[in-house]
Amino acid sequence: MDDIEVWRLKKLLKKLKDARGNGTSMISLIIPPKDQLSKISKMLTDEYGTASNIKSRVNRLSVLSAITSAQHKLKTYTKTPKNGLAIYVGTILENDKEKKVSVGIEPIKPINTSLYLCDSSFHVSDLLTLFENESKYAFVIIDGHQTLFATLQGNTKAILQVLNVDLPKKHGRGGQSSVRFARLRLERRLIYVKKVAEICGNLFLSEAIPNIDGLLLAGSSELKHEMREFLDQKLKDKVLKVVDTNYGGENGLNEAIDLCQDVLKEVKFSKEKIVINAFFDEMKNDTGKYCYGYKDTLHCLEMNAIETVVVYENCDVMHNEDELFIDWIAENYTQFACKLEVVSDKSEEGHQFVNGFGGIGGILRYKIDLIEHNQDYESIDDDDIF
Repeated sequence: MDDIEVWRLKKLLKKLKDARGNGTSMISLIIPPKDQLSKISKMLTDEYGTASNIKSRVNRLSVLSAITSAQHKLKTYTKTPKNGLAIYVGTILENDKEKKVSVGIEPIKPINTSLYLCDSSFHVSDLLTLFENESKYAFVIIDGHQTLFATLQGNTKAILQVLNVDLPKKHGRGGQSSVRFARLRLERRLIYVKKVAEICGNLFLSEAIPNIDGLLLAGSSELKHEMREFLDQKLKDKVLKVVDTNYGGENGLNEAIDLCQDVLKEVKFSKEKIVINAFFDEMKNDTGKYCYGYKDTLHCLEMNAIETVVVYENCDVMHNEDELFIDWIAENYTQFACKLEVVSDKSEEGHQFVNGFGGIGGILRYKIDLIEHNQDYESIDDDDIF
């Protein structure tokens, strides 16, 4: 499943999660890979028989209709898909009108949940949880002033803890005093790196088992190498890379993420940074091979001039009265022989892209003069962005 399909599925699940109906007209059915569809079909037949005894006529007809829809949807599958199957059927309320829903979803990963519920909402939390199970990487940014502990998972960067420290500086006095101060400094340094290693164990080990897929160490001094020696062996085995950074704290974290792109190339956060930076590079170099905003991007699409369309995942710009631009482009981008990248605003670059350019842009195949098409826009000074 590619990134666009994943985005579509996430959006569908969130829409199902927010849907509401009257009474018990909505069925949520989750089937794990090992279950036979014949078994589920029999279960629905039994449920139909039970629902036939509901006293309330309105409620009874509502439930029976939903079960019938579930049976029809189930019949469209000859066997349980390799990751399992989720079926959501029933009648929902949308803009004060009733609307029939019948959706079959193959999870992105094998699902172990068995579920059958008939009520006034759809239950999608088990499917949404599968998106959270992406590889998680830990970062430790250590220098002589503080250590920052963070994780990167999917497109989410989280700072877990910051440990501040005031290590003694090197002393310029001679004689016995210098020896004493040097010893004191080394003792404080040793206590510090041991404390950092201890916190790593508290954060990144769960019942003596690593809860991360990789550990990356960074900083501007040798402290990162000294601290590594005191890590639990199971965390030592998770160290993927050690890099030198010019900064500590959050700036050091951002720098470390950039320096570890070779390790993180499959992480969505890193892929987003690469795509958006490519867009920014075209602007910085004044190549003319870029566009931004709905009007110019659509114009360039119609000219088949766009190589990559970049759109913010929550972009609310409308393409027409009934359809968001992001929904339209997700369905039609292949017609323009271009790539589509859906990005978040969770990275620094993503935040700039959304707030500075409205979350819609494109990298062009060749230079296009868009001055006449920019008259409807308030000008944006590149110096304000970079």
